[in-house]
Amino acid sequence: MPRPIAFITGASSGIGAAMATVLAEAGHDLVLVARRADRLAALAERLSDAGASSETLTVDLSEKAGLKRAVERAAAGDIDVLVSNAGVSAYGPFAEIDPGELDRAWTLNADVTPVLARAALPGMLGRGRGGIISVASNLAFSAGADQPPGTNSSSGTPGTSATLPQRALYVGAKAGTMAFTRVLASELHGTGVQATVVCPGLVSTEWNGGKSQGPRAMTAEDVAQAGWAGFSLGEVVCLPGLEDEQLVEQFTGIERRIMGENLGSELATRYRNQEASASE
Repeated sequence: MPRPIAFITGASSGIGAAMATVLAEAGHDLVLVARRADRLAALAERLSDAGASSETLTVDLSEKAGLKRAVERAAAGDIDVLVSNAGVSAYGPFAEIDPGELDRAWTLNADVTPVLARAALPGMLGRGRGGIISVASNLAFSAGADQPPGTNSSSGTPGTSATLPQRALYVGAKAGTMAFTRVLASELHGTGVQATVVCPGLVSTEWNGGKSQGPRAMTAEDVAQAGWAGFSLGEVVCLPGLEDEQLVEQFTGIERRIMGENLGSELATRYRNQEASASE
């Protein structure tokens, strides 16, 4: 029997390289995708010790030509697991981000996952097995951290923006990745193909110049272990450091409530009052 194939982006270091190791040890052959050919070659050689055969694809996914090559390979029909991990921080004041960098960062952080998933899914669905593992971030949940208490914040807890980077672009992309993967998981229910989004916190890697390294940072190996375990358990949202699993269901329940209560033909009271005040 041939070994199943895992297609991993951002595979040359950090979480991507760790995921490649986990999947090789779990019996997969690999398609390793990243910009650094020397690192991919070294990783492929190391993974051969686990019995994995590795194909390397040296491309920059933020460029159209690179993404096109990756899509063509993902669409070959033989991919069992897609791990969409490549990303870039692009932190800083949104109004000051260079337009070219904005385009590159958005492509890499937001566009690559659905584009590659669309390429790989038909083959998975045809076999009735496999799935998508997308890597987002704990920061996908961080938009409310910048809201001062009393501004549509249910917690009343002061924001923590002083400890967080300026991150509108990154959070927008990663929150989108999380939402995309969750909805995709619902669409795939019952097909034998699944989708999991992994949202790690601080990870001790060279990503973002190593700025996430520190005593509160998880290792890339632990994140990879959690991601594969979460996928194997059928989790849709994998939060590697979260002990209280019920928080995910509570979060989902609040989403359902907001969506349900926002339906209808009547304005909320606060907006009716504003309308009356404006007409006086």
